[in-house]
Amino acid sequence: MTEGGLVALGPAMRALKDQLHQVADKTVTVLILGPSGAGKEVVAREIHRLSDRAKGPFVPVNCGAIPKDLLESELFGHEKGAFTGAIAARAGRFELAEGGTLFLDEIGDMPLDMQVKILRVIQERCFERVGSARTRNANVRIVAATHRDLPVLIEEGRFREDLYYRLNVFPLTVPPLAQRTEDLPQLVDDVLRQLAAEGVGQVSLSARAVAALQAWQWPGNVRELANLLERLCIMYPNQLVEPDQLPEPYLSAGLDPNSKPQNTAVGGVSTAAGGDTPSPAWLPLPDPDVGMKTALQTVERGWIEQALTQCEGNVSAAARRLGVRRTTLIEKMRKLAIAAP
Repeated sequence: MTEGGLVALGPAMRALKDQLHQVADKTVTVLILGPSGAGKEVVAREIHRLSDRAKGPFVPVNCGAIPKDLLESELFGHEKGAFTGAIAARAGRFELAEGGTLFLDEIGDMPLDMQVKILRVIQERCFERVGSARTRNANVRIVAATHRDLPVLIEEGRFREDLYYRLNVFPLTVPPLAQRTEDLPQLVDDVLRQLAAEGVGQVSLSARAVAALQAWQWPGNVRELANLLERLCIMYPNQLVEPDQLPEPYLSAGLDPNSKPQNTAVGGVSTAAGGDTPSPAWLPLPDPDVGMKTALQTVERGWIEQALTQCEGNVSAAARRLGVRRTTLIEKMRKLAIAAP
C-alpha cells in the first residue's frame, strides 16, 4: 500500500500531491473538487494525516446522504427531548471531530438553510446543539468536497456565494481516473491487497489485463475500478486473470485496435498475494544478439527501479513490494549498479 493511500505516479496526481503538501500543515479550509468516485475522501484523509491535527479524529459526513430534517442534529448534535425521538443527548459530528478534521463530503447537496449554519461555524468557530442555548467552541478543521459545479449552483440560487468563498480558500482538483491511467497498475495492486485483507478473496491480473483496463474510460473512476476488482475476486478466486476473462465493456476496450494502453510491461502485473507471475506464452523471446541473461537483467532492473520509484526510494518498502528480503534487494541493486533515488 502506498503511503497514506494516495497513489500519485502520473503527472496529474503528482501535481495534486505537491499542492496537498503545501496546504496540509496550514489552518485554511480546503475545497476538494472532482468527479464522483475519483478519491476525494482519500485526498481529505491525506491532508489530515499530514497536518498538525493528525493525532486527532478524522470525521467524514456525506451531506447528500443524510435526510434534510436530520442533518442539523447529525452535524451539531441534540439535547434530550429536543424533538420527537430524542430520548438522550447526543454529540454531533463537530464535537466528534474536536481537535481533528471534519470532512464535509458532497457539500453541494447541502440544503440552503444548513449552508447558513455551516457558514456561521466557519466564521465564528462555535455552534449550539439542537434544543440547547449553550454555545460550544468548534476546534475543527473543515475540508469540504463536491462533484458539482458550485458557481453554476450559485447562479441557480442553490448554493450560497458567501459560503463558497469561505470554503474555496485553497481548492484542490482530483482528476478522473481516465486522465491518470499511469496510476492504474498501482491502484489495482492496492485495491487487491485491501480486498485480500478484508477477506473478500484473492485474484491476480496479468500485465495484459492491466493494460486492457488502462484503455477503458472509467466513467465511475476509482470506485468503479474497486467494484470491478471485487467482482473478479468472486469470479476467479486465486486465479490469474487474462484480458479475455474481463467482463464487458472492459473486454471490448482492451480489444479496441485504436486504444493505446500505456503500460504493458511485465512490471504491470498486479497480485494480492505478490507471488503470481504472468503466463510465459505471450512473453517475447530475447534478441539473440542480447541473450537471455542480459534480457533478464533488463527486466529485473526495470522491476527494481519501478518499485523504488513507487516507494519513493524506500528500499525496505521496495523489497516488500517485490516480495524479496531487503538484503537480497540491496545485493541486486549493487550488482546492477542501481542507486536508490
